[in-house]
Amino acid sequence: MSSRSIVFSVVIGLGLFIASGSLFVVSETELAVKFRLGEIVKSDYEPGLHVKIPFVNNIRKYDRRILTLDARPARYLTKEKKNVLVDFFVKWRINDVESFYKSMNGSVNTARTRIYTIVNDGLRSEMSSRTVKEVISGERRALMEKTKEIGNVSVKNFGIEIVDVRVKRMDYEQSISASIYRRMVAERTRVAKEFRSKGAEAAERIRADADRQRTVLLAESYRTAQKTRGDGDAKAASIYAQAYTKDKEFYAFYRSLNAYRTSFSNDNDLLVMQPDSEFFKYFKKAK
Repeated sequence: MSSRSIVFSVVIGLGLFIASGSLFVVSETELAVKFRLGEIVKSDYEPGLHVKIPFVNNIRKYDRRILTLDARPARYLTKEKKNVLVDFFVKWRINDVESFYKSMNGSVNTARTRIYTIVNDGLRSEMSSRTVKEVISGERRALMEKTKEIGNVSVKNFGIEIVDVRVKRMDYEQSISASIYRRMVAERTRVAKEFRSKGAEAAERIRADADRQRTVLLAESYRTAQKTRGDGDAKAASIYAQAYTKDKEFYAFYRSLNAYRTSFSNDNDLLVMQPDSEFFKYFKKAK
């Protein structure tokens, strides 16, 4: 290869190297900052292909998407001075890359540390003004929204926006959990006893009402039976009276026959009576 060809190849290679160093791409998920000898020149790049001066300009890129800071659980004091362990995470993003670079020296880790400190202080302040019940059940959403609001006020000059603050879990400390568990058991026991007491009261009331109805029904049935029996006896007496008045002699004879039949129904029956007793009236007539 001739010296001219070598020189030409070197020139072409150098040109390609310079050309490649003069171009850079910013994707839709990135933010870019251009520096000239360490000084920020431009930071409002749109996605696409851009030009820079090699060896003079350099580019730093950052993620423009929403980032997650998953914080370690921390201990907070409530209004009643009770310790609660809170596990939370923060959603944040860079909304002004130039301010972000200047305030955080271009370090995402520094930004994470500052955000954690700010959100942690905000949560501590909000937790201290609420009771355990409010924190765990009633006002958790309000707690997170207020913490987010406080955080955004603190990071607005850092080129950062806190998108959301979410509490994943809240736990009592072990000693408090045991105390709360005992209190819950006592409360459930009290409620169970109250239900049992009400059930026993209702059962006694139902049983007493059933006994009363039983007594009333038996009394009414006995009264009806006695009335029916009395009506039957009265009717029978009336029939007997009518029959007796039609033929008194026959009725007396009939009654005597029934008395004989009843008295001598068994071969071993024995009566010791005077011969002239009224009982043998019709036997005498038969003679």
